[in-house]
Amino acid sequence: MLDEVAKLRRELEDAFQNRAHLYRLLLDELETEVGAERARTVMMQALERRGQEVAQALFRDVSKDPRSVGARFLSVSPDNGMMFPHEAQATDEAMTIRVHRCPLKDAWHTSGLPPERIATLCQLAGAFDKGLFEAAGLAFSNETWSEKRGGGCCWITLQRPENSDVS
Repeated sequence: MLDEVAKLRRELEDAFQNRAHLYRLLLDELETEVGAERARTVMMQALERRGQEVAQALFRDVSKDPRSVGARFLSVSPDNGMMFPHEAQATDEAMTIRVHRCPLKDAWHTSGLPPERIATLCQLAGAFDKGLFEAAGLAFSNETWSEKRGGGCCWITLQRPENSDVS
């Protein structure tokens, strides 16, 4: 049984690494075809839309408050949260999730990409979360990884829209 669990974990990790490399290659190709700025815009729009699609099913029966939405999000984190270890702090008005590790970022780092390119790809990947949480009816902000900031991966903040100064 343990061998089967280890095999499934490896396959899941491989699937996320594949996703990371698809993002990288799509960005490379789009930049060649339409330029860097337009490529990033198109990818962000597509990833945000996918987040909105996922939110429709994921948050269908969830109260539209930061604690409930955040708890649902964390409850479906792959491998019981082991792929994206995190810490979360919640009040009735807001929830902050600090992700310590991301298999997408790890794949980009392992492939030897420079920190600036990894930061760009992290910003793009964060568009999925924007679509996901805003479609759940919350104000969303995300400080994605950069070499300057350091510290793991995404730092996500969810707030009730009426209490938000997030634009």
